Amino acid sequence: MGFWSLLEVASMPNLQMLLISALGALMATNYLNLLSPDARRSMNKIVFVVFSPSLVFTSLAKSVTLQDLISWWFMPVNIGLTFLFGGILGWIAVKILRPEPHLEGLIIATCSAGNLGNLLLILVPAICKEDRNPFGDPNVCASVGFSYVSLSMSLGGIFIWTHTYHLIRSSATKYKAMNAAEESSKKPNMDLDANESSNLLDRGEEDVAITMSTTKSPRDDTNDRTIESESIGSDGKLVTQSASARSTLSGILHQILEEILAPPTLGAIIGLIFGAITWLKNLIIGESAPLRFIQDSLKLLGDGTIPCMTLILGGNLTQGLRKASLRPLVILAVICVRYVILPAVGIGIIKAAAQFGFLAADPLYHFVLMIQYTLPPAMAIGTMTQLFDVAQEECSVLFLWTYVVAAISLTVWSTVFMWILS
Repeated sequence: MGFWSLLEVASMPNLQMLLISALGALMATNYLNLLSPDARRSMNKIVFVVFSPSLVFTSLAKSVTLQDLISWWFMPVNIGLTFLFGGILGWIAVKILRPEPHLEGLIIATCSAGNLGNLLLILVPAICKEDRNPFGDPNVCASVGFSYVSLSMSLGGIFIWTHTYHLIRSSATKYKAMNAAEESSKKPNMDLDANESSNLLDRGEEDVAITMSTTKSPRDDTNDRTIESESIGSDGKLVTQSASARSTLSGILHQILEEILAPPTLGAIIGLIFGAITWLKNLIIGESAPLRFIQDSLKLLGDGTIPCMTLILGGNLTQGLRKASLRPLVILAVICVRYVILPAVGIGIIKAAAQFGFLAADPLYHFVLMIQYTLPPAMAIGTMTQLFDVAQEECSVLFLWTYVVAAISLTVWSTVFMWILS
């Protein structure tokens, strides 16, 4: 198939996504007010808890086998490489541009963490459903593509809620420290005046304190030593430090456990189990399966995932129309990393992995691995900025421009990837 024919195949899904996203943006405006922030949050919860797990489960349970899982071992490695190279390039951009300290984590996060779930769920099946796609029968391609994307979403979520979560939390810490320093620098004169006015009282209180300390009983001294021994451990380190370390480790493990038990990830895990174990698959998959109504019901729910996700995406991007103190060079740097450098790196990595025999033979699998390097930033980054109350407006502006450019970038790079693989 020629390059221009492949370009037409690649452009159709992106045009569909643009149209539905524009509708979502229009519905979120004050003119219609059908997708208000509260409505988007409620709708997003339904997608997260009901629609997305149903879609992930049905696709994995139907098309995945144990042999498939073994042959797909390179996918978590590939996702880790997208975060590694994206993080390095984001760090270089931060060192060159020198943005405000609280924006450093956001820039590195948007360069490293791609939308490995929601956007792929829209893009890959839509390409498969085109009659002239280079990946074979549209129905088989869509089913297998859903399996690849579901696994990508599950693995990507773990990376995002560990690596990216830490970056945004560090930015929030810097932001709060910076604000505290500014506030303390604004009132040194007030503190001096207060100290001068209280000097006379302090001198009187010091005299009383000296008199009381000279009459201190041995019992009081014993109590002080007891309190001190309880505050200091046997190794000479403060107990509060070790408790803080345990608390931090417990928080990280709790966050990872929450991500593993999140509805989409849990749906993926259960779907993989049903797909890998033949007798479980036969219970719900197939015309003679006794519990096939479960699969049919879940598929019906899963069909609502993609349109709802796309409408929410369009509605959320309207937040980027606000004015924010974000330099154009920062936006340009993120766009260059995500849509110019990383895709070229991805082609080299996937071609090398294929040469060494690390990849399954399916060209659609290669395509999904390549396109993981080309995606716009993960929407979960916006959730994290809201959670820690840091750089929310800057994040919205970055999302607006990166997703607008993604419509062109995904079309071009999808065409290049299919041309390479066909």
